[in-house]
Amino acid sequence: MPATAQSHQPRRRRRTSRLLVAAATVVTAGALAAAALPASASTGADARDHGGHGKGHGRYQDVQLLSFNDLHGNLEPPAGSSGRVTEVQPDGTTKTIDAGGIEYLATHLREARKGNRYSITAAGGDMVGASPLLSGLFHDEPTIEALNKLDLDVTSVGNHEFDEGARELARLQNGGCHPTDGCYTDKEFEGADFPYLAANVLDEKTGKPLLKPYWVWKQRGVKVGFIGVTLEGTPNIVSAEGVKGLQFKDEVETINKYAKELQRQGVKSIVALIHEGGFPASSSYNYDCDSPGAGDGISGPIVDIAKNITPQVDALVTGHTHNAYVCTIPDPAGNPRMVTSASSFGRLYTDTTLTYDRATGDIARTSVKSANHVVTRDVPKAPDMTRLIDRWSTLAAPIGNRPIGYVSADIDRNGTESPLGDLIADAQFAYGKTQDPETDLALMNPGGIRAPLTYAASGAEGDGVVTYAEGFTVQPFANTVNLKDYTGAQLVQVLKEQVSGPNEASPKILQISSGLTYTLDLTKSGADRVVTDSIRLNGAPIDPTATYRVASNSFLAGGGDGFTTLGEGTNELVGADDLAAFEQYLTANSSATDPIAPSAADRITVVQ
Repeated sequence: MPATAQSHQPRRRRRTSRLLVAAATVVTAGALAAAALPASASTGADARDHGGHGKGHGRYQDVQLLSFNDLHGNLEPPAGSSGRVTEVQPDGTTKTIDAGGIEYLATHLREARKGNRYSITAAGGDMVGASPLLSGLFHDEPTIEALNKLDLDVTSVGNHEFDEGARELARLQNGGCHPTDGCYTDKEFEGADFPYLAANVLDEKTGKPLLKPYWVWKQRGVKVGFIGVTLEGTPNIVSAEGVKGLQFKDEVETINKYAKELQRQGVKSIVALIHEGGFPASSSYNYDCDSPGAGDGISGPIVDIAKNITPQVDALVTGHTHNAYVCTIPDPAGNPRMVTSASSFGRLYTDTTLTYDRATGDIARTSVKSANHVVTRDVPKAPDMTRLIDRWSTLAAPIGNRPIGYVSADIDRNGTESPLGDLIADAQFAYGKTQDPETDLALMNPGGIRAPLTYAASGAEGDGVVTYAEGFTVQPFANTVNLKDYTGAQLVQVLKEQVSGPNEASPKILQISSGLTYTLDLTKSGADRVVTDSIRLNGAPIDPTATYRVASNSFLAGGGDGFTTLGEGTNELVGADDLAAFEQYLTANSSATDPIAPSAADRITVVQ
């Protein structure tokens, strides 16, 4: 990587002029097939278009697509394992690399664009939501501002774009100060310079897409269309208030519908931005997804989606699962098609080359190349991003730098049961007891734990100190801690819902408070993986007819993440927000001389 962070040529800015320009293309590391570029394709800067409207140019034109997904407002380098990627070495061993941070992402993208006049930067959703305090405290205005500076051209919505509802998403797109908190600076928030695409999200009253369904990039005779969708199951993983008044339609049917519409408009090169993803066989970002062998390749929802999307779509940029992959999956005609994802939190970006055929207006798919690249921190920081972070950090510092607890080591969130999951469940249990002494236990969804607690200082607070900002990064959703009554039979059913129904293919193992124990037998299938006879509360079997008082966050209490039985509880008491409960517990149970140590994470016995 060159040692300078010089920006590429400035692009025209927003609203009217910006919407006339667009970009397309997918990313670069494995060729779609062994086929080489068409003989007349431009392969270097010298052969690229330098003006005019397609006159005097060769038949083929390479278009660069830089893409990333699931940034989640991580402007500063993510902490702990959230800020590292795994790289497989030539000898088969692996190493970890520190990665991420908007100052470094900007430098990498700007360097990658050099010499590529036909270049677009696209994203696969979840740019905001579940964000660290630096962005989340300000309703993600800092992230939108950073993405504008980054010259993001287009993104699909993700499920987290709906965390605060459709009206707030519209504000992020169009600008204006927050309806409750107002303006954070002396300037009104201007909104996104790039379009959010939401083809499969409809307004229930009008039946029309909430935002633009697609967007077309045009440059010197080259046209590429982008269709953006989020996963159809968004209502199951977002609070009911966030998706109120909205319908989420099937991803495949929606993309196929708008692909036909683009074709009628003469746009034959099409990229789908899909906030849904898959699970590669390796966690290494540079894993060869197309390598042969048992257990290789990719699984998960994106496989069936990709196999059914019309061949008119030339490449898929995906997300949601926070995994890294560059794979080919056959389209309905049996031809390989590139499907990519760049992990999460700005740790990677994907560079895809699409070869545009000027004679047909389509992409020469056998020439598509793509690869994921690490956003390393050994390059110069982009000065404009440093200034942006400094400005918002100054506003956040009085709140974020306040100590709320102490830890003796990293407290991680990884694993079926994690030390951080235990800690949060214990905190919610303790809070529940303050609201109702009859509280029996607490349950925490693993997806609500967004980052680890790290021992090393993130600022000037000192090692082992947990700041409010760090706590916010762990639990940024502003859920409340609610109490509900359940029968013992319902409680058992809740545990079985972790591994059955919508969670059977991809289990969601709840984190449990001290006193609750059971065995999870992964050699079995479906609900049988939870061994009913093993479930104990304080050593006693669960009584199916007894009543148990359970604390959980409001998302779970509403039946989120497929836990429909949790939505059926009675005698609900709505408490304070979950971060306040976490802060209260850390403050009461730790000090500089007696910090909290990671738990053994042995409440769930796992049989494999």
